[in-house]
Amino acid sequence: MNKRPIEPRVAAAAVLAVGGIVGGIAGCSESPSVEIENPQETVDQAANVTQLIYNAKIIAKGADISGANGIHFGPDGLLYVASVIGSELLALDPANGEIKHRWNSEQGVQGPDDVAFNADGDYFWTSILTGEVAGFTANGERVVAATLGPGVNPITFSDDGRLFVAQCFFDTGLYEIDPKGIIEPRLIRGDLGPGCGLNGMDWGPDDRLYGPRWFRGTVVSFDVDSGEMREEVSGLQVPAAVKFNSLGQLHVLDTAAGTVYRVVDGQLVTVAELTPGLDNFAFDADDTLYVSSFTDGFVARVENGTMIELTPGGMAHPGGVALHNGRVVVADFHSIRAFEADTGEASMVQRNILGVSEIGSIVSIAEDGDNLLLTSWMDGSVRIWDPVNEKTVARFDGLAAPIHAVRFGASIAVTLHGTGTLALLAADGTVSELASGFTAPTGLAVLGEDLLMTDRSTGEVLKVNRAGVVETLATGLRAPEGIAVVGERIFVNESELGAITEITRRGNVVVARLDGGGTPPASPSQPPSMIFNGLAAGEDVLFATDEKQRALYRIDL
Repeated sequence: MNKRPIEPRVAAAAVLAVGGIVGGIAGCSESPSVEIENPQETVDQAANVTQLIYNAKIIAKGADISGANGIHFGPDGLLYVASVIGSELLALDPANGEIKHRWNSEQGVQGPDDVAFNADGDYFWTSILTGEVAGFTANGERVVAATLGPGVNPITFSDDGRLFVAQCFFDTGLYEIDPKGIIEPRLIRGDLGPGCGLNGMDWGPDDRLYGPRWFRGTVVSFDVDSGEMREEVSGLQVPAAVKFNSLGQLHVLDTAAGTVYRVVDGQLVTVAELTPGLDNFAFDADDTLYVSSFTDGFVARVENGTMIELTPGGMAHPGGVALHNGRVVVADFHSIRAFEADTGEASMVQRNILGVSEIGSIVSIAEDGDNLLLTSWMDGSVRIWDPVNEKTVARFDGLAAPIHAVRFGASIAVTLHGTGTLALLAADGTVSELASGFTAPTGLAVLGEDLLMTDRSTGEVLKVNRAGVVETLATGLRAPEGIAVVGERIFVNESELGAITEITRRGNVVVARLDGGGTPPASPSQPPSMIFNGLAAGEDVLFATDEKQRALYRIDL
């Protein structure tokens, strides 16, 4: 790999404007003027200069929670909600949705997928991306019960305080766990695949453990001592969770159908027809039903078959962004969402049921004629998606943590975090390496005959030509992710800074502020960008996503 700085590049050392938007110049299309202290200084020594000449306007706001996963009522009457991507555990007032408490990585909560309480008031969660099963005792002491590897998902206690955990999506085991973390986990069953052991579980009144089999369309129960399994109900599309109400009646949530059923003599009786993409559900002391959504991020109470949102839904994990047929299209991890470019009005949503739908999990998105390019490090794939017919036109699987893909002539260029490379995907499925040796290749944009690429970990913007020759355009950026070109101007979404920065011949100039920024990955197993903070360009306009604030911004240049 040939890598060298382009000359001349000079630094801008003075901060010209801090803490607000410079009035009266929001429509300016000229490149910002930057003071130069040392005209001989190269870009490798440059620090960001702040010159806030553009207003970043939120045109669409999403959910209050970055995906609502497992839910469980605590002894305090609050509804506890786990959020994997948000990496937090929340306690809601079930009457009005007010968030009473939040726990995140600062308190030792990392990527929780599900949560459960025992009779003593201790509560534990599963961290699906790290494999940790941890909890807090009633007096606030943090305990690590086990580390089973990625995939730990549902969690529940028996009536006498025994703790059970299963794996889904990354592994398939069912375990009994010592809540104190002293005794080694006991494997109950390891043959519950493919793809998933069990999802949201519950302890039954008959002293059996109940759980749904996501890819099998069934609900089963277990004698946890012998491992004996019994099928309780079949014929479901994608069962995501089971719960018993106070009367001991088994209920099932089918996430693909968007329906909650009661099981009566092995038959399914519809309780509520809601919406696809629900994750879990819970009953309060009066058997009122509450549901959570992994696709839309809301938590809702169900009354007379109708959902009353306690926390709003919408964009839950906004990542990559693209302009497509006059609309702004956002990759929302478990959905594609389109918004009107001028008003931000929502105009389309296509949801993904994890591991089942054609759409897949989407981290970034790009325009490809009438189609869209969908990229997912979680699925290891790039897909050409027809949004009108909601069909996959072509797909490239088995890729090493792809982050972002764009059309590049007859090929598709894609950044592969798993191998630290920039690759080209040919129409016949061939994958070829264009350039290598990167730390965290992330965002892509096309500039004439070349590719522009961000490296999130090194803070660089690089240019790669068709021969694979790499040149450094800028350094000193703080976690650059999305990159876009307007004419010959280059803009970057600096996720750690929560800002849009222009790469100029005089240095890196912060030209607009966002409200939030990116969140770190749950573990080193995930790419550092985790949810891609995207950037798309139109004519004298930029659109940016802010995954932490779950917002879409419009920036008029």
